[in-house]
Amino acid sequence: MSPLKIKKGATSHSAYNLRPNFSDVQEKHTLAVIVDNEAGVLARVIGLFAGRGYNIESLTVAEIDHSGKLSRITIVTTGTPQVIEQIKAQLGRIVPVHQVNDLTVDGPSVERELALFKVEGSGDKRVEALRLADIFRANVVDSTLESFVFELTGPSEKIDAFADLMRPLGLSELARTGVAALSRGA
Repeated sequence: MSPLKIKKGATSHSAYNLRPNFSDVQEKHTLAVIVDNEAGVLARVIGLFAGRGYNIESLTVAEIDHSGKLSRITIVTTGTPQVIEQIKAQLGRIVPVHQVNDLTVDGPSVERELALFKVEGSGDKRVEALRLADIFRANVVDSTLESFVFELTGPSEKIDAFADLMRPLGLSELARTGVAALSRGA
């Protein structure tokens, strides 16, 4: 009997090779998790991430249904496709979790973040900060003779770009809400 020959470029399939092909490439995913609005739920979700060494890049939580006592947790995390699948599966097993949606793979979504920037300065730096704020469509929400507080809404990349431009002009404080996201369409 002749040995089995495999054509060049073909793959061998075996009953012992049950692992799906996952990439080692790190991917950023936005997860929307619907949970009961009760004490300790957020701690359990965060504990899942901390206990397994997963990183949370952004986290927002708010009640979405007062009568149904439901909250929405939006988590931005990074990991390999295998790690992301593990995170989703483990989140789904937490008892007060009703639904886990991966907005990154479910289709088009809208993501926004709100940030407040305190920029201190005088003279030309003040004028330049106002000019850049106008370009980025940032609102001045507070002004003194020594500083401005700008409010900016948009994708995280827009917030990052504005912060980078404000640093040399006197950015002294920055507060960010984290990502809020919804899937597009029906």
